[in-house]
Amino acid sequence: MDRRKSIKSIILGGVAGGLAINGCKPGIDGEAGVTEEIAIDENHFGRTPEEKEQIAKLQAEQFFNEHQMSTLHVLCALILPANAKYGSATDAGVPDFIEFMAKDIPAYQTQLKGGLMWLDHTSNKENGVEFKSATEAQQKVILDGIAFPDKEEPTYEQNFFSLMRNLTVTGYFTSKMGIEDLGYKGNTANVWDGVPQDVLDKHGKAYPKDWESKFVDQSKRHIMAEWDDDMNLIT
Repeated sequence: MDRRKSIKSIILGGVAGGLAINGCKPGIDGEAGVTEEIAIDENHFGRTPEEKEQIAKLQAEQFFNEHQMSTLHVLCALILPANAKYGSATDAGVPDFIEFMAKDIPAYQTQLKGGLMWLDHTSNKENGVEFKSATEAQQKVILDGIAFPDKEEPTYEQNFFSLMRNLTVTGYFTSKMGIEDLGYKGNTANVWDGVPQDVLDKHGKAYPKDWESKFVDQSKRHIMAEWDDDMNLIT
């Protein structure tokens, strides 16, 4: 099973809460990214005026510099790569989500920037180039060394990667692309078409004929009702 399928099975199995960020205060509805100027009133339905003001303030700020954002693009795609049908976490806008979360939860800032510096330092020492410029194989060697933290005493870089992995998964599976990848349908109306005929036959039962005119025609369930000026149902 590949990494994406493993993560999806965890999410579908109901362990998503364990992967979500403790105390996460999502500021973006729909896509994880904040790369474009968005209309707060349109895309943040239900937010209080104070929350909208805070969102606008955070979006106007920039925490990571250009080099760090480029490294995040590479790192997020390594943590959750693209498959044949869906793009990577980077394609879903997760680096911008992480940028937003770093501003929204300042406690993440030192660990995230420090971890990115550690990646560059380690890659320069081992490969002679910064992390984003190393080959994918070289990058994976570095990440494999910090991907499985010591349960009793994890190192600084292991804690950094755990935070990055959690942010990446959270950002991806709360984006439009990630929700489609997950196959989440949201609240949908069930179609009850009565007890199946074979079950009725098995138990010697049948619906009374005068009931049939009262049954809902499921083939017309998506047709919008129309009313006349006197509020009489037309269709």
